Amino acid sequence: MSTEEQQSMEHLQLTEQALQNLVMQKQVFQLEGLETSNALEEIKKKKDDEVYKIIGSVMFKANKEDLVKELEKKSEMLNLRMKAIEKQEEQLKNQLLKVREQILKKAKVEKK
Repeated sequence: MSTEEQQSMEHLQLTEQALQNLVMQKQVFQLEGLETSNALEEIKKKKDDEVYKIIGSVMFKANKEDLVKELEKKSEMLNLRMKAIEKQEEQLKNQLLKVREQILKKAKVEKK
C-alpha cells in the first residue's frame, strides 16, 4: 500500500471516529432534550405552584414560573446544539463518501 493510500485510509478512519463521536453526542442531547421536555410538560400540568428542583444531590423548593422559564431556555439551547450537530454530521457523512470514492477509484485504477 502506498503512502498516499495509507493516508487516505487513516483519514477515512479518523472521519468515521469523528462521526461516531458526534452520533454519541447527539444521542446524549436527544435524551437530555426528552427529559427536559417531559419535566416541562409535567410542571405545566401541575395545578399548584409547589415544585422542586434537584441540584446535585439536594432537592430545593423552586418558583414554578422561574423553573418553567429555565427549562424552556434549556430546551431551546439543546435544540440549537442538535441543529449544529446535525449539520456537522451531514458534513462528515459527505466527507466519508468522498474519501471512500477516492479510495475505490484508486483501487480500481491499480487493478488495471
